[in-house]
Amino acid sequence: MRPFNKPAITVAQQIALLKARGLSIHDEARAALFLEAVSFFRLTPYMRPFQVADNPDHAFLPGTGFRRLSQLYDFDRRLRLLVMDAIERVEVAARAAISNHMGPFYGAHWYQQRDLFKNGYDHARLLSAIESAQQKALQDYQREVNRIDRLAHASEARKAALRQRRAQESYARHYALNYNTPALMPGWAMLEELSLGELSHLYRGLAKDSDRKAIGQRLSVPAPLLDSWLHTLTVVRNICAHHARLWNRELGIKPEQPKQANVIWPGYLHQNSQHTRIAVVLAILHHLMQQVSPHTHWHQRLADVLNEYPDIAKPAMGLPDNWQADAFWQTD
Repeated sequence: MRPFNKPAITVAQQIALLKARGLSIHDEARAALFLEAVSFFRLTPYMRPFQVADNPDHAFLPGTGFRRLSQLYDFDRRLRLLVMDAIERVEVAARAAISNHMGPFYGAHWYQQRDLFKNGYDHARLLSAIESAQQKALQDYQREVNRIDRLAHASEARKAALRQRRAQESYARHYALNYNTPALMPGWAMLEELSLGELSHLYRGLAKDSDRKAIGQRLSVPAPLLDSWLHTLTVVRNICAHHARLWNRELGIKPEQPKQANVIWPGYLHQNSQHTRIAVVLAILHHLMQQVSPHTHWHQRLADVLNEYPDIAKPAMGLPDNWQADAFWQTD
């Protein structure tokens, strides 16, 4: 342990530091604008592929220009947006699959039945979270009603219309204002209140294998795979939501891969079953997008982004240079 003594430096000083480390900067004004919009600290992880390994001075490899850094950052941003688009669709479809199975089988308020969940699942926490969501919705509504009531120049009819409109802003408000039994909203609304991580835990926490299998079948994914993939997508979504580096990240988890012979999967992932880089996530998303949005062109948009940045090191993503030639990506 030692005292921290690195000073905060200006953008001009940041540019001077990069140049001292061997980075070529032809247009300093443009580089300064980039560093005003993207902090030096945020850009640091994108420098590492272009720096001499284990160099204490963080020296850049000869011939490296600032443009390479900004292009890599732009590529990663485009990749995150594309991944988030697919995760959103998969997440919405997973909510629907759980709701469309559990509701008709066990009733509108199925999630309040403790015996539908494993012993280790924190059922009380789920109920508490939904109760809190309804209470917060009511408190927000009451604050808005108080503001409406203080409107000096609005007629009573106008105020009533505004109150009614605010009451319908969310289902949590609507349910709490209109129903008292059961105290909590129905399952289809409850699922919309959960984060993707909470949704993943709920699916994993279902007690019956038959329920998990039936939900997986709605997405054409075996239950163990769906369990693992929802967890993986939760991790990736959090990375994207924080605008963090994605393109060459080690995920820290090992997503399950299909073992069934009839499930098409990239050959390059079969050859390296330990892969934990973005390549396996892209395969998961493509497989799921084929189920939830059969006419999607998401995989073509992915190819377009990768082709637009030909200098990006695909092996660092876990992709071979000829990844598109794999039969997995030829499916329509």
